Amino acid sequence: MVSLAEFVQLFLDRKIELLELFIEHMNMTTLAVFISLAIGVPVGILITRSKPVAQVVIGAANVMQSIPCIALLAFSVPFVGIGTKPAILMVIVYALLPIIKNTYTGIMSIDPKTIEVAKGIGMTKWKRLLRIEIPIALPFIMSGIRISAVAAVGTMTIAAFAGAGGLGWFINLGLNSQNIDLVLLGAIPASLMALGLDFLLGRLEHAITPEGLRPPELIQNISKEKRRREQVVAFGLCALLVLLPVGFSVAEAVDSQGKDKIVVGSSNFTEVMILGYMYSDLIESNTDIEVEERFNLNGGVVCFNAIQNGDIDMFVEYTGSILPNYLHETIDTNDPQAVYEKAAELLKRDYNILLSEPLGFNNTYVMSVRPDTAQRYQIRTLSQLMQAAPQLRLGCTVEFIQRGDCLPLLEERFGTSFQSEKGLDSSIRYQAIAAGEIDVIDAFATDALLEKQGLTLIEDDVGFFPPYDAVNLVRQETLDKYPELEPVLAKMDGLLDEETMRALNAKVDIEGMDAKDVAHQFLVEKGLVA
Repeated sequence: MVSLAEFVQLFLDRKIELLELFIEHMNMTTLAVFISLAIGVPVGILITRSKPVAQVVIGAANVMQSIPCIALLAFSVPFVGIGTKPAILMVIVYALLPIIKNTYTGIMSIDPKTIEVAKGIGMTKWKRLLRIEIPIALPFIMSGIRISAVAAVGTMTIAAFAGAGGLGWFINLGLNSQNIDLVLLGAIPASLMALGLDFLLGRLEHAITPEGLRPPELIQNISKEKRRREQVVAFGLCALLVLLPVGFSVAEAVDSQGKDKIVVGSSNFTEVMILGYMYSDLIESNTDIEVEERFNLNGGVVCFNAIQNGDIDMFVEYTGSILPNYLHETIDTNDPQAVYEKAAELLKRDYNILLSEPLGFNNTYVMSVRPDTAQRYQIRTLSQLMQAAPQLRLGCTVEFIQRGDCLPLLEERFGTSFQSEKGLDSSIRYQAIAAGEIDVIDAFATDALLEKQGLTLIEDDVGFFPPYDAVNLVRQETLDKYPELEPVLAKMDGLLDEETMRALNAKVDIEGMDAKDVAHQFLVEKGLVA
């Protein structure tokens, strides 16, 4: 249930951050649409000269747009890195089709007799294009641009999963904590931005469309001076939208020159964001190094690719994930020290990445059910859960389904399968079990939502799940460049336990606090920052 008073208070508390993210979102969107326009209109014009080429180009654009945007984003990250580049590239791909197709359709719909008349009076190809074809096709072209711009605003919310920021940051935070107010704090400005862009482009279309090409009821007898002013205002506002992101980029580049800077990254769930903020706070409070935060990256694999490419310098991960996911090694022991030592050795040897000492808590898998399910099927242990599995519906993360040491091995070891298995986002699975759509989820030991929903934790009576000790991965090159970092980062070693981490997560996911504030308060309480 959304409370207007609570939403207004949230808006007031985070209005500065909202403004920054709004500007960031607008800059990325307008730049992507402008590049799409610069590519799409010329391509749309060129393919009018050959129908076979047009079919191939439009077909290719259709295929590209059919790719899910999150998949396209993930695919582009290894090639162009994280941040704004993959986000803008993703939106360009999605914005091209309407612009190309509408430009082509507009020009091809021109009456051939009109072109013949233009040829008859001696117009060259360029004059026909500029004075006849483009003006007549302009309503079609502008329609394609408006469709692309509105769609680009929504698509750009996915940019947050590549560390590009924008309004998708609030949406993702809200989904993680099941906080509808945070979701709306990102979604409402995005909707208003889309409406504003559409209105502005509509005014531009009105200003540049010749009077004779409008429907009779829309023709206005206005003076040339008034029409000129309308065109100047419309073009000026559109030019401003394009020049602003360029100006911001140049200003950031100039400001960062000569400064010592490291990039702290994190995946896209509450716990690692809190820990990321802790590391950022410690570094900025104890050194002269500037910290750039690239949080909310779409999973640990994206983080690992980013640290290899030098896009980030550090991020928090778990020993039980490092070995199978990044090092492609099987975990043949449940001894936490042995798993840690193997991960540390291989990361250093193969990737020149240093593994910190464990942060102090083990965030391992904990299968969980509603209390009524546990009572109905008499489930207390993992063995009892798997005996009842054929009657239960499992909703878990996609990673749990795919990893060979998780669901496939679990079903193989017990010789049974769940009635159904659905791959869900980490936050959605909690909503699904609360709604009764699934019976079992793959929770984590420090998840605050376990306590919020009162779920029953299943005891791992056979020691199936390996240890998932939280650790920090740091590029050795970064430590060599900034040797003062090592004792600062070591302040986090052994600092937390499961109960403490669960309580910190609860402050964000249940009480609605900002993860950055939670991290800072904890470090202040521990006397690690002022």
